[in-house]
Amino acid sequence: MKDYAKAQLTSRILIESLPYIKKFHGEIVVIKYGGHAMKDEELGRAFAQNIALLKYVGLKPVIVHGGGPQIGQMLEALNITCQFREGHRVTDEATMDVVEMVLVGKVNKEIVNKLNMSDCKAVGLSGKDGTLLRARKLRMVASGASKPPELIDLGKVGEVVGVESGLLTGLLTEGYTPVIAPVGVDEEGNTYNINADSVAGAVAGALRAKRLLLLTDVAGILDADKNLLEELSIKETLDLFEDGTLQGGMIPKVKCCLDAINDGVGRATILDGRVENSVLLELFTNSGIGTQILGNK
Repeated sequence: MKDYAKAQLTSRILIESLPYIKKFHGEIVVIKYGGHAMKDEELGRAFAQNIALLKYVGLKPVIVHGGGPQIGQMLEALNITCQFREGHRVTDEATMDVVEMVLVGKVNKEIVNKLNMSDCKAVGLSGKDGTLLRARKLRMVASGASKPPELIDLGKVGEVVGVESGLLTGLLTEGYTPVIAPVGVDEEGNTYNINADSVAGAVAGALRAKRLLLLTDVAGILDADKNLLEELSIKETLDLFEDGTLQGGMIPKVKCCLDAINDGVGRATILDGRVENSVLLELFTNSGIGTQILGNK
């Protein structure tokens, strides 16, 4: 006997998604893939299927991935010790070699393979391919109430100063999904380890993407009482910096969202990558998931 109740529920879900499919058809969506969503095999498989579905209904996804835990595991296996300052991994030459090996040679290709196995044509890139991510050394200044500002040398840690968007648009036009490892290069050919959230924001801005999604290991931006803030204007977001609501690793994530919106991205969302099918829930349902920071689109 057929389960008509289940079939009706499926139909309602499809109907609910139709306006969003029409809205996003042909649009670029940049997704930062990281955290628990990368480490859990089932979530990884679901993520690849989500991206394939986006392609089949006419969206143009671009993936930027992290890989901090995998880098840490490899450094430990090689008995290479490293420090963290202000949330950044201090990256010397030996550490940079491991970062590039893990991000570009292992993690990137694993993601590309999962996407291809889900019938989503994917191409793996590092920021060095076609000078995709032009970088410079990150200048980190730490300051505190009881001490003067301190310039911290993070070694081979960089920031994005330019994105070769033509390479990405060419791949998207040919039907490929770019998968980007956050490794950049400067004018002298020096290689830099770059925060994946920052890369995602820079790529989204360069492509004038319709949406930027950052998959994290939290529900989104929480207020002082730990309630999810589902939707924020730019002003409301800036107020969260002033009142101290934003703490730790959420600060750079929100900053990259604001930078992307300033560069023309329609909306940026920080969402829980631990939730299966979180990408589809955010883009194709009325309620969405996570915290949306609103732009002008």
